[in-house]
Amino acid sequence: MRGSVLDVRFGAIARLLGAQIAIGAAAIFARFALSSTGPLAISALRLGIATVVLAVVVRKVARVSKRREIAFAIAGFALALHFAMWITSLRFTSVAISTLLVTTTPIWTESYDAIVRRTLPTRTFLGALACAIVGVALIAFPRVATPAPIAGHAALGALLAVLGSVAIGAYLLIVRDAGRRSATERIATRAIVVRTFGWATLALTIAAVFAGEGPPSLHDTSAWGGILAMALVSQLLGHTLLNAALGTFAPSVVALTTLLEPVIAALLAAAVFHEALTAVTLAGGILVLVAVALTLVEAARRERANAAR
Repeated sequence: MRGSVLDVRFGAIARLLGAQIAIGAAAIFARFALSSTGPLAISALRLGIATVVLAVVVRKVARVSKRREIAFAIAGFALALHFAMWITSLRFTSVAISTLLVTTTPIWTESYDAIVRRTLPTRTFLGALACAIVGVALIAFPRVATPAPIAGHAALGALLAVLGSVAIGAYLLIVRDAGRRSATERIATRAIVVRTFGWATLALTIAAVFAGEGPPSLHDTSAWGGILAMALVSQLLGHTLLNAALGTFAPSVVALTTLLEPVIAALLAAAVFHEALTAVTLAGGILVLVAVALTLVEAARRERANAAR
């Protein structure tokens, strides 16, 4: 009996770790794709492939009200901005820095909730914000060149990654609020994802056409491999495993494990692209990770307090 319990626990841990590896590898796959085409085309293809697969799985997408559909369309636009800015950032900064800064989303969503609720921020959150500001400053303005395909624009790369983080935060907030809009009009998570992915794909495809970005050559196996891996491994497999982990672990635990993503990305980038980080950048990265961890812990504490009322 004890062995079976341990096996179940080990399997859950393996799924959670597998999810973080799959998601953390997304930046590596994106770098391969960027060798042949632009970030808008890559984002459109990644989401387009994922949308088709999800649509086949879901089969039938329930109809929703016009107001809710507009909300999902806006969420899809925010998702499109997230991928466009984050993948573009990989041209100007290292994989480790880009992935690290794009995981700062909890800080922005918590800031938004604090402003909307008009509540005084806690000392924990203020400490997290201070750590984030100092950490981002150390990362964005390195004393030496940041390893990237286009050198000399580390600050721009950092800014794009942060804006990508804000955009995915906006996406999550819009989807959350749209889900609360009507108690009688329930919609499954997979159906929401198909909708928002579809709108994001449409927005990115239009943007790619206007920007003159097309798909890679069919003979470019490196670029297509990167795009397919992003769609099937990082997008679908990674997030599916993450959702499966919620059946065993509390959401706060799963959220905290996302801090592994930039670490995994940094290790993979060092192995694949020989990227190295300075001591100052590492110190900044640690501060950002501490900030995100404090924010997630504070959010979990508030949720428990609200549930106890």
